[in-house]
Amino acid sequence: MKKLIALSVLTFIACKQPNAAHPPVGGFLSETDLSTSKNRAKNLNQTERLQIQDWINGQSEKFYPMSMNYWVNIENLGSITKKADGESISYEYYIYDFDQVKLYEAPKRNLHVQFGKFEELKAVEDVLRHLEKNQEATILVPSVLAFGTYGDNDKIPNDMPLIIKVKVL
Repeated sequence: MKKLIALSVLTFIACKQPNAAHPPVGGFLSETDLSTSKNRAKNLNQTERLQIQDWINGQSEKFYPMSMNYWVNIENLGSITKKADGESISYEYYIYDFDQVKLYEAPKRNLHVQFGKFEELKAVEDVLRHLEKNQEATILVPSVLAFGTYGDNDKIPNDMPLIIKVKVL
């Protein structure tokens, strides 16, 4: 009988659901949780920026920082006139990790997308606003501007900075 009770208690403990890591949709975070999250993101971003800068220093190709917290291989890209909301663009891009391993074999391709209605990574949209037809760029993106804390639920894990090679079609 003692064995049955002990086994029941162990089974009950093993079946207990862990506490949710994130509040449910529509839930609220406490000030402490918000502060913890903000500090984590800040520290991660600083660490990734240093790692990306170290990676850049080991490359023969030059990369230039942009105001949105990413790097691009086109000097003075930010000084080129930006395309306005409503203008249409077609483009494709490949995603790599910082070991330069292509994460998806096929490019992500979008045709006739209007600026201002993008459902795209902000760094990709920002670079595309400056590029002309057939022009290419390589973007180095910290995870906070990529797929962040959750990844893409496929090949990109959480908190992964990315190399994105984009081309205007």
